[in-house]
Amino acid sequence: MKISKSLKNLIFWEITFPMILLIFGIYHGFMQVLYRAGIIKSFDFLGITYYQGLTLHGVINAIVLTTFFGVAFGNAIVSYFLKREINLKIAWFSFWLMFVGTLITAYSILIQKTDVLYTFYPPLVAPPTFYLGVVLIVIGSWIAFFNWIPTYLNYKKENKETPLAVYGIFSAFIIWFLCTIPVAIEILFMLLPKSLGIVKEINNLLARTLFWMFGHALVYFWLLPIYVGLYVIMPKTINSKLFSETFARLTFALFIIFSIPVGVHHQFADPGIGTIWKLIQGFLTFIVAIPSFITAFTISATLEYAGRKNGSNGLFSWLFKLPYFDKEKWLFAYFISGLIVFIFGGITGIVNASYNVNLVVHNTSYVPGHFHLTLGGLVFLGIIGISLHLITKITGKEIQLKFLNLLVPYLWLIGSLIFGFGMMAGGILGIPRRTNMGLTYSNPDSPLFNPHWQVWNYISFLGGTIMFLAMVIYFIVFFSTIFSKKIKEEILEIESSEPYENGHNKILNEFKLWLFLAIILIILAYTFVYYDVFRATGG
Repeated sequence: MKISKSLKNLIFWEITFPMILLIFGIYHGFMQVLYRAGIIKSFDFLGITYYQGLTLHGVINAIVLTTFFGVAFGNAIVSYFLKREINLKIAWFSFWLMFVGTLITAYSILIQKTDVLYTFYPPLVAPPTFYLGVVLIVIGSWIAFFNWIPTYLNYKKENKETPLAVYGIFSAFIIWFLCTIPVAIEILFMLLPKSLGIVKEINNLLARTLFWMFGHALVYFWLLPIYVGLYVIMPKTINSKLFSETFARLTFALFIIFSIPVGVHHQFADPGIGTIWKLIQGFLTFIVAIPSFITAFTISATLEYAGRKNGSNGLFSWLFKLPYFDKEKWLFAYFISGLIVFIFGGITGIVNASYNVNLVVHNTSYVPGHFHLTLGGLVFLGIIGISLHLITKITGKEIQLKFLNLLVPYLWLIGSLIFGFGMMAGGILGIPRRTNMGLTYSNPDSPLFNPHWQVWNYISFLGGTIMFLAMVIYFIVFFSTIFSKKIKEEILEIESSEPYENGHNKILNEFKLWLFLAIILIILAYTFVYYDVFRATGG
């Protein structure tokens, strides 16, 4: 469809602005592996302390990039599949709120030296500007979501079926809205008053519990837009059909229900919360893996359909008929590389969800090792791949340096697996996750030096270096494409193919039932958790 100049500019800046910031996010990620390997043996580097860099890395990569991308992709999906543009005045207001919020947060970290990390719960407390910036980013994303709803309701007056892509992106933002409510309570009524000096003490356990209601559900806000890409864009890219639209819709519905009441598995080591409630939420964490298992089956069948369409007849020979190295179908390379990494991310996540085994790896480097195989795998490759794809469409430009672009996901795949292996193996041996290793355990001049850990730190460094190289190449491709000449019409196009099996099911075209069940399950899963928290802390 033709795209108005205003909508084009909106999507362009919602993608490009966080991509510029991502340069700093990736740089500080590379600094982390240099510290951990003992290559940097100091408190800071170029005026940025270790913990400032860690905070920048987390906030830019996990909050700013993902939120801007979710809004940009949502604006594109709603406009394209509902065949009507969103209210652009409200959409731009949303963008400027997030933009200003990001700048305020950056000021807090860089100038005021905020170092509370992206998991901003007490006892660490940041200056008020940090919380103000985060709140503006969240409110801006809420406004973007609310702006889609009138467009959707008008569409539904004339059409019974909700397009799959719209169903998926709405599911992601329903989860986002629900899970950001508790963290908004934590910020507005606990952290901000503490930071301003209005109150002297806050309930740390309550704040942590509110944060982790948000902190794990956040993962699915990152993941679901990429599932939209897998279900909608990828089949068309490889000339296939989505195996089952019903399964795809069921996946989104199940995520709405089960994404939020699982946060306590991040608090297995916290006192004050009853073991039975930890066990229940640990069990629910296993349940929330089911929609990803469904996705694994659906996507595998979709890939097999493509392989057999290309002439495969053997049991597994279809795997060799997929366009892994086709420069014209480069987006598939991003998806398939992410899927391979995600297999290991999902498997290792089972350890974190397990009540007893979790205690072995709690607060060790195993956790970010796993984390970089989930967020840093399918989610990250999906975001940068889809972002580049959308940029070429809305600007009418041809992707530049196609061979280098094809290298990016495969280099990232190799680097991620090496990095994750080093971090997780080291974590099992007790390597801590957030410590400045360059000053301590990786520094031969420190009394804490542990030579037995160094091999795993060097393996992580090798993987991190390959990942850094992949992103240097990506940035060259991305900005070369942006600054190239326009050679075709500027359009908004999100390719999709007919599914092999349609999802014409009324219950899987609506949200009311799933939202109702989600709220009920949240109440059941958290009522007694908060009762225990207040009882243990005296209110």
